Amino acid sequence: MAAPAALIVNGARSAVLPRGGAFAALTPHALGAPVLQELLRRAGVAAHDVDAVVLGNALGAGGNPARMLALAAGLPQRCAAFSLDTQCCSGLDAVAMACGLLASGQADVVVAGGVEAWSRAPLRLHRPLQPGALPVPYERPAFAPDPQQDPDPLESAARYALAHGIARTAQDAYALHSHQRAVAAQARLALEIVPLLGQTRDAYPRLLDARRAARMPALLKTAEFAGAGADALDCSMTALGVSAQADGAALVLLATPAACERLQLQPQARWLGASAVGHAPQTPLLAAQLAAQACMQRQGVRSAQELALIELHDAFAVQGLDFCQALGLDTQSINRHGGGLARGHPIGASAAVALVRLLNDLVQDSGVGSRGLVAVAGAGGIGTAALLERL
Repeated sequence: MAAPAALIVNGARSAVLPRGGAFAALTPHALGAPVLQELLRRAGVAAHDVDAVVLGNALGAGGNPARMLALAAGLPQRCAAFSLDTQCCSGLDAVAMACGLLASGQADVVVAGGVEAWSRAPLRLHRPLQPGALPVPYERPAFAPDPQQDPDPLESAARYALAHGIARTAQDAYALHSHQRAVAAQARLALEIVPLLGQTRDAYPRLLDARRAARMPALLKTAEFAGAGADALDCSMTALGVSAQADGAALVLLATPAACERLQLQPQARWLGASAVGHAPQTPLLAAQLAAQACMQRQGVRSAQELALIELHDAFAVQGLDFCQALGLDTQSINRHGGGLARGHPIGASAAVALVRLLNDLVQDSGVGSRGLVAVAGAGGIGTAALLERL
């Protein structure tokens, strides 16, 4: 297949901070604007050269966060703005959409990615059906029309762990390793992080040992599921094995080859292609591996072992373990400097953060190979994956 006419000039992100942390008072555009401005500075692009902003956001409850971001960052009023919500896939789907704008000739230079200010997410209420009735609060919207097909993602992951014998000890070991990698890579990660409110590093990664992990209380216990006998394998899930609620922003600057030549830009990578897929909403965590397999097949990659780098936004340790098994990978082969478990989960931005991570590692690790993959799964049984090639 012919590669889309899309080159990635540069990428940048904020630190990822836990919900209620230092970014708690920031709106999505206040969180994203400094990242966008610094991205343009790093790339050597003037604000008036940007044709469009495409932004993923999952919790903003409507409006057009991309337009708010474009105006807050000082982009020209003529700049187009597109917002999309595919939950955890939003940040990567936004970049894929931006590549479509470039390939179709609708734009020459586009900023794309995701922003999530989970701390500022609006309160949600269902409008009452009867006069005089009170609104009904809810935590999340439905992701499938049949409630039986729409379990809570945490419960879905826990049931999958039990059904496939993914023990708590294995989950804990996977998560501990993710944190260890992130802590060890702080200097490298600082290269991609834009300082904001004095925050220059992801706040969540920490060094823990297996004994402390074993003492952490379970969020969901194996014994809570019907049919799980007393002698069943302990596949309980703790907070260590779940990506924490977080605030963050991540953006990349994309341009056509002609625009790079005209503006004298030095692109870092080529966007080879992306695949978005659907899967049974009861087990959304599987959609990332299916998207990865579809993307590799489209681009003629015979196996994941051919790729130099792989970034998975692992919302659950269960997901990371199953992803590696499905693609024939050792867990050491993905998320070389920590994944979503170590950073946290700013939903609409998470996949874009993983993309910026992949881009930075491709640029920094020139000796490991030229191609990398990023993958993510979203609520409702959707997944997206993309392939990049270092230039």
